[in-house]
Amino acid sequence: MTALRVGNCSGFYGDRFSAMREMLDGGDLDVLTGDYLAELTMLILGRDRLKDPTRGYAKTYLRQLEDCLGTAVERGVTLVSNAGGLAPARLADEIRVLADRLGIAVAVAHVEGDDLIGRADALGLGAPLTANAYLGAFGIARCLEAGAQVVVTGRVTDASVVVGPAVARFGWTRDDLDALAGAVVAGHVIECGTQATGGNYSFFTDVPDLRRPGFPIAEIEADGSSVITKHPGTGGAVTIGTVTAQLMYEVSGPRYLGPDATARLDTVALTDDGPDRVRIAGVRGEAPPPTLKVSRNTVGGFRNETTFVLTGLDVDAKAALVRAQLTDALVPPPAQVEWTLARTDHPDADTEEAASALLRVVVRDPDPAVVGRRFSGAAIELALASYPGFAVTAPPGNGSPYGVFEAGYVEQSVPDHTAVLPDGTRVAIPAPTVTTPLSDDPDVPGDCGSVRPDVASDADTVMLPLGTLAAARSGDKGGDANVGIWVRTDDEWEWLRGCLTVDAIRQLLPETASSTLRRYEFPNLRAVNVVVHGLLGAGVASGARFDPQAKGLGEWLRSRHVPIPRHLLGDRSTQATTAQATTAQDSTAQDTTARAGTAQATTTSSGASA
Repeated sequence: MTALRVGNCSGFYGDRFSAMREMLDGGDLDVLTGDYLAELTMLILGRDRLKDPTRGYAKTYLRQLEDCLGTAVERGVTLVSNAGGLAPARLADEIRVLADRLGIAVAVAHVEGDDLIGRADALGLGAPLTANAYLGAFGIARCLEAGAQVVVTGRVTDASVVVGPAVARFGWTRDDLDALAGAVVAGHVIECGTQATGGNYSFFTDVPDLRRPGFPIAEIEADGSSVITKHPGTGGAVTIGTVTAQLMYEVSGPRYLGPDATARLDTVALTDDGPDRVRIAGVRGEAPPPTLKVSRNTVGGFRNETTFVLTGLDVDAKAALVRAQLTDALVPPPAQVEWTLARTDHPDADTEEAASALLRVVVRDPDPAVVGRRFSGAAIELALASYPGFAVTAPPGNGSPYGVFEAGYVEQSVPDHTAVLPDGTRVAIPAPTVTTPLSDDPDVPGDCGSVRPDVASDADTVMLPLGTLAAARSGDKGGDANVGIWVRTDDEWEWLRGCLTVDAIRQLLPETASSTLRRYEFPNLRAVNVVVHGLLGAGVASGARFDPQAKGLGEWLRSRHVPIPRHLLGDRSTQATTAQATTAQDSTAQDTTARAGTAQATTTSSGASA
């Protein structure tokens, strides 16, 4: 049986609008999928539904179909997406109306049952705004087996829109765990679109024509193995590196849990299969867990913020003054007040922006009035009564509601997983009867001591950024962050797994000091994955962290200096020594200037006091 060619045209709600057209016109496909849902998206759709009960789906998808549905039907390309969000039945009806208006005969089906909002309290899930279980792929497969040309779903796992078509094509059953797991891995690789073809890739300078990377394709075979590729002539690249990057995105330990199968990421083997082709093989599967994850979003209250610009001298004193003034003005204070001072200023700077630091304050409270006019007025009233050079990046507004994400869990049999076929027939999809109890993968703390970021361990090492050899990819899952770090050779792997201990990561990323860290190794991928629990608080919708989704966490880690053995640098060792000396000289000069600036600031402050 020939391989199933599954392309993807969306990695999030708001991705490149023209991608559906590009994928349909770019070459042969059997299936075109789209992933439109994320934790934050479910909150956005939940608020849409509050305003209008008929809303709650990704409106972009319908607009894309207006241009592309005829092409897809003409070329025999099946469309599968989770764009149904909170209203898959409504979206399916809208697609039928669109097809009738365009004069296109098309069989439309949908999958429902993930929405547990009506039973949330009874299930111990509280009273959230949204409560959606992550369903699997067999409902999608049943729709396709019934002849559906378009299938829309609610909250299925991101990989399920890829796994479902493979189940329908190859006739897999729930016992085909290795094949299912292989398709899960393929789906995980292409689910985020161009992140598999060079987007957000650490070694992006190695990727040709990254201005407009093409979207990925998975060629899935009957045994669950696959080849990741893209349409010829499109930008970006598919390499072992770009595929590894996406494999490490938003994962935890070796077990990648799914509703249909648990994929063992520590069994994944990647090989070069030609230009822009990477083969994935060897994936082993285990029975899925007995429970399903539930995405819960609640409205946590209201928030507002403003950022003060502190320019030139006495930055700390200026920050202390405006902080004290605003604190005095906000009595009683909001329920939560968070201050962050970003020392983006440089001594003796040649531009005003480079001479400025940013002081950010975020307030939250159940009462919108507390974070609205009262906060905004108090901040702006300081304009002529505070530190010299008072400025804000933008005036604060009236505040806005924010969401809190929490994961819940229910038994696999709880959701009424239902495939609604093109003729309206409703088919119940039974839960798996064989499951494997949840268990934590053992984390590996590391075995070679901690890195001392400020001192080279011996004469055979050079202090350089970790990213000189290592790539990284990071992301968020609710309040947790993960960062995957990997290298390209076996020698580099032995060094990486030794130097990146839990203690070392805490030193290199001081913001993780109060978080629980779990560290895992993926030898086949030459990768270490670290999960930082609680770094992101209650999730992106409520977070005040500079990088609320931890997308830059991996690149921050790559920028930190560690002792790298000279023998791993090869011909770069001499250049690295020169660069290290230059960096040390620049650092010394900057420290001297900074000390001079501090002395000048102290004198000025004393003179003013006198």
